[in-house]
Amino acid sequence: MSYLKRKAIYDGRKAKFWLALGLVGLSSLGAAPQLLPTPDFAGLYRPVPDRLLPATRREGDSLRIFINQPAPAAGSAPVRLRLTGWATYEAKQPQWQLVRAARPYPGSDPAAPVQVLTAAVAAASLAPGAVLQVSLDKPSLASQPPGADQDPGTTAWLRLTPEVLARPFVLLDSAGLVLARPYLNAGEGVAVATYGLGQPVRWRRYPTGTPALPPFTDPHSQPAAPRTLGVLDSSAAPVAAGNLLRLREQGLYALKVGGAGGEPVRTVPLLVVPASFPGQRTAPEVIEPLLYLTTAAERQALLKSPDPKRAIDRFWLDAAGGDQARGRDLIRRYYQHVTTANELFTGHKAGWLTDRGLLYVVLGPPQSVRRLPTGEERWHYDQAGRQGEAVAFTFRPRPSTLAPDNYELVRRPEYEMLWYAAVEKWRTTMTAR
Repeated sequence: MSYLKRKAIYDGRKAKFWLALGLVGLSSLGAAPQLLPTPDFAGLYRPVPDRLLPATRREGDSLRIFINQPAPAAGSAPVRLRLTGWATYEAKQPQWQLVRAARPYPGSDPAAPVQVLTAAVAAASLAPGAVLQVSLDKPSLASQPPGADQDPGTTAWLRLTPEVLARPFVLLDSAGLVLARPYLNAGEGVAVATYGLGQPVRWRRYPTGTPALPPFTDPHSQPAAPRTLGVLDSSAAPVAAGNLLRLREQGLYALKVGGAGGEPVRTVPLLVVPASFPGQRTAPEVIEPLLYLTTAAERQALLKSPDPKRAIDRFWLDAAGGDQARGRDLIRRYYQHVTTANELFTGHKAGWLTDRGLLYVVLGPPQSVRRLPTGEERWHYDQAGRQGEAVAFTFRPRPSTLAPDNYELVRRPEYEMLWYAAVEKWRTTMTAR
């Protein structure tokens, strides 16, 4: 199916029937109240091949949910979404719950290997500040209460900010699939699919952020960050609604969507990254994440080596005490952490550069994660202390226009010794986490 045909599908003019169907039958929980276990979000931070990544678009008096899913086998049951509303991440009872058949978006190609599936929920049931849980419904487990652990392949949680509840468009990639991740590989195409009147799109490009500081650093001792980012370049003219836009230069883009028919201009940040992202392919891409384990002089020596690939291998072989099998295991573990951090935490900068990515790369996935009503995340490691004791780290939300999902680590001086001990585990023959 041509891209123009896909664009026509998403512009909202053919969605009225499906919108009405999605608004029918919002069901409340009829069963007796049941206090559910506090969810543990650590499972969502595990590496998986395919994450459930929903996107949303406001359509009149409903909020439509989009997911990309492999085409079902012939004769199989349709995919169903279990949608659950919660007052907070740690609420003991849901506010409501419903199950919807996730139908192919009208006009999508039924022969495509991956399809866009969609369902709608009445916007009146969605309060700003609440949380929407989106899950692939499994009939075999329908009679069992949900457990504390979260499966990133079947479950996602959406924080219902005013912007999420009001934004009347979604982003599409060049194949017509929903772009639910906050980054785009350089040269890939993106289009803005609006509901209702098509809106022009402008963009500005900014430099990306700097690496996170160690967890014991006193933020007040650091130079003040600039209050505004310098614009590297911008679009000369607006792009027509639905047109495919190719962003070839790397950087942090602010897509400015709106302005027609009195519609407010809304900003969507989108990070444009190398083609290998979230992985690493070139020598600089492999050396840069060693920032947390090495000195500046060591990294420069690796970069300036006549054979950087051999120099990197030697670095890890030395860390493994000359044991090639252990060296390969260290490489696999470390760069799996980097790749997963990029998948999970990328926003205004690559995921491994963020505060959460900092801990994830060096300490690995947390054993337990709580999301508090205050908006904070608390990560628990069972044996991260110098003597193998449990340690907790707190992240506070610091959202901004270009970093809506930004979290800052609460840094403490008592983290210094455990941090250096964790780094030393990677650099010696001791077994890395």
